[in-house]
Amino acid sequence: MAYRFDESVRAGVLGHMNHDHRADNVLIARAFGPADAVDDAVMTGFDGEGGSWEASLSDGTTVQVRVGWPGGPITERPDVRREIVALYDEACRRLGVQPRPHA
Repeated sequence: MAYRFDESVRAGVLGHMNHDHRADNVLIARAFGPADAVDDAVMTGFDGEGGSWEASLSDGTTVQVRVGWPGGPITERPDVRREIVALYDEACRRLGVQPRPHA
């Protein structure tokens, strides 16, 4: 069974990703989902095994995109950021996009 983060951690991460990193969500959904068909995406959840996004497609439909963490299962809050950054970097690599520097 995948590790489940407490609700305050989940709310904080999802709020941050969907407010401050909307374009990153789209890149991740495109790279790991149906590619160019993705017009928009929101992060809908995560657990110790990976993250979930709802991707809006150009035809008006939505699909769920589930992506495992590149570094394997996690159980600590700081690991969530590390793994999302790794997904972003891999998404950029797959799509041929220059990633921005990480603070």
